[in-house]
Amino acid sequence: MPNDVALIGLAVMGRNLVLNMERNGFSVAVFNRTYAVTEEFLAGEAGGKKISGFKTLESLIASLQRPRKIILMVKAGPAVDEILNQLIPFLEKDDILIDAGNSFYRDTESRVSRLAERGIHFFGMGVSGGEEGALWGPSMMPGGDKGAYELLAPILEKISAEADSGRCFTYVGRGGAGHFVKMVHNGIEYADMQLIAEIYDLMRRSFGMNPLEISEIFSQWNKGPLQSYLIEITAEILKFRETPESPFLVDLILDKAGQKGTGGWTVQTALEEGIPIPTICAAVDARTLSSQKKERLFAAKKYQNLLLLKSKAERPGKEWMEKLMRTLYAAKICAYAQGFGLMSAVNKNHGFGIDLAEIARIWKGGCIIRAAFLDRIQKAYDADTALLNLITASGFQDDLTPSASAWQDVLNFSLRHGIAVPALSASWNYFLSSVTENLPMNLIQAQRDYFGAHTYERKDKPGSFHTRWKR
Repeated sequence: MPNDVALIGLAVMGRNLVLNMERNGFSVAVFNRTYAVTEEFLAGEAGGKKISGFKTLESLIASLQRPRKIILMVKAGPAVDEILNQLIPFLEKDDILIDAGNSFYRDTESRVSRLAERGIHFFGMGVSGGEEGALWGPSMMPGGDKGAYELLAPILEKISAEADSGRCFTYVGRGGAGHFVKMVHNGIEYADMQLIAEIYDLMRRSFGMNPLEISEIFSQWNKGPLQSYLIEITAEILKFRETPESPFLVDLILDKAGQKGTGGWTVQTALEEGIPIPTICAAVDARTLSSQKKERLFAAKKYQNLLLLKSKAERPGKEWMEKLMRTLYAAKICAYAQGFGLMSAVNKNHGFGIDLAEIARIWKGGCIIRAAFLDRIQKAYDADTALLNLITASGFQDDLTPSASAWQDVLNFSLRHGIAVPALSASWNYFLSSVTENLPMNLIQAQRDYFGAHTYERKDKPGSFHTRWKR
């Protein structure tokens, strides 16, 4: 009997997605470039299940019912094109290829066009949730041909996560929309993680709290408006010891953050589209700066007598914990506003057909940035599909206005005590700039006109103007 679906690439995410599909009633054909990996999988976790391994791509494809559905879980970049070139000779009109890796959405757009010429449907599908999500139900963001999507939907419905508003998958939109939305998801993820890390840093270094104490605070916060997967795992991480006598593991981890590139792609896209995402930019920069450990150690020795860096505060009371919580929540709202603003603009400019309320809905379960307040984001975009900025939605306005004072106090505190908070500051400045009627860009326009004759517009009359400034 033909297999329902094939998956190529048996690293951890691929394996877990295969097990997820098989558990939900689908027979799965698998292939890995190194056949020994396939053999190991079949002899282990896949043993006794409706999972078949193949040594060649030709035999893999021949084992599938038509139209063939083939999921790629390979490294983004040239590896995707390499496997496509190997697959194409064996594919037929109406077959469906799904790239479930983290490919750049513009590469996906090119692949969609290239394969469409052969009558083959190519999907870029974002998958969020990590190893556990792949196994038990991720959030899934497929983009491509709507007709072909209907053939994929029965599989995605069974294997995706489930939240209170339904299964966490949807047809995201045309072309590279699925990978575009996943890219922005990852950009927001960078920002969310950086904001949490900065609050942790204030607690750890300025207030002298130990990881267990901070863990308890995050556990409390996870019962309120900050409830989210990232807050939950942060609480677990902070209290973790390898043995009861060991130091907290977080204190032993080297402070060099890695990145796979999706945050940088988000920043690159925002710059090209002219959309401000300063909190996401700050988060990407913070990871890059952290990787320069050697340079930081050298500079730290040069400035070791800087009193600012030695400043410590008194142990905080409930009032300060409330201020930190409000600050984190407000900064998080701004980070998500930036991500949704980028999706809105690119959707408008490129005609992807993305429904922002649906994106918020499918992120409520399975994915890394799942959070309670995504329900409010969904409702905000359901109420106003043309919403210009999430911070202007009435519910979020009610959160941000009373949080401003606490947010300002926390930023002032960080300055006094020498704690860098680039993402918290970026969110604050984004918020302030967004609600300020007149910014000092009038001077910048005058400067540009002075040295480059770039012209400017005026408030008192229409048109473009140039002035001979030097008399």
